[in-house]
Amino acid sequence: MAPGLYSDIGKRTRDLLYKDYQTDHKFTVTTYTSTGVAITASGTKKNDLIFGEIQSQLKNKNVTFDVKAKSDSNVTTTVTIDEFTVPGLKTIFSFAVPDQRSGKVELQYLHDYTGVNASIGLTANPVVNLSGVVGTKTLAVGADVAYDTASGNFTKYNAGLSFVNADLIAALTLNNKGDSLSASYYHLVSPLSNTAVGAEFTRSFSTNENILSFGIQHALDPLTSVKMRFDSYGKASALIQHEWKPKSFLTISGEVDTKAIEKSSKVGLSLLLKP
Repeated sequence: MAPGLYSDIGKRTRDLLYKDYQTDHKFTVTTYTSTGVAITASGTKKNDLIFGEIQSQLKNKNVTFDVKAKSDSNVTTTVTIDEFTVPGLKTIFSFAVPDQRSGKVELQYLHDYTGVNASIGLTANPVVNLSGVVGTKTLAVGADVAYDTASGNFTKYNAGLSFVNADLIAALTLNNKGDSLSASYYHLVSPLSNTAVGAEFTRSFSTNENILSFGIQHALDPLTSVKMRFDSYGKASALIQHEWKPKSFLTISGEVDTKAIEKSSKVGLSLLLKP
């Protein structure tokens, strides 16, 4: 529903520039039990270390139970309730074991002209986070703040502006407590081949540093797509993704530092299997 949540501001550009790029080796497989429980197991090899994760998810009408266990012995449980008593309202409860301070309740409310996301930690001195967007599907403004009741300080305050047209999306955000300003741009060049270009420019006022990232995506055929990205640090990345069966993807990505090509080449592989 328009105008979405604050996290949706500039999301299309971020997905084009950063989604699916990786330099690790990751394998993920999902299966379903006869009772409808979805079980997802994944393993990631990063350098010489291997990280594992197993997740089970059960949906019953408008309630979703999600339990995720990681190889570092952390177990996270999330309960999501969609449109409980109020249309457009989503309630999320989450906590992790053994972290006793991880409990959190979150509310998301979507309306034709408003999107609100509020969360509070389930501790004696919680962190309260509130973000909101007002506007339409075409033009929206929003803010995102976090307040730590233990220290009495605002740990985060950001603001954003989004403009959406038929084939163009532009966003402007002020982040890091006003220290950085980001402008992003996304343009769908050809809907038939899903060809799009995007760019993001970030200015840090405290360091006087400017960062520019540019990317492009294109579908070679209905099942195969390629993406490329280049930034002002001289790093170039590319990936090819093939949907070899419905919902199952093979992604090969690479990254190289053009200033030190012989030392910086990295190749990542991701295999996602779903029945």
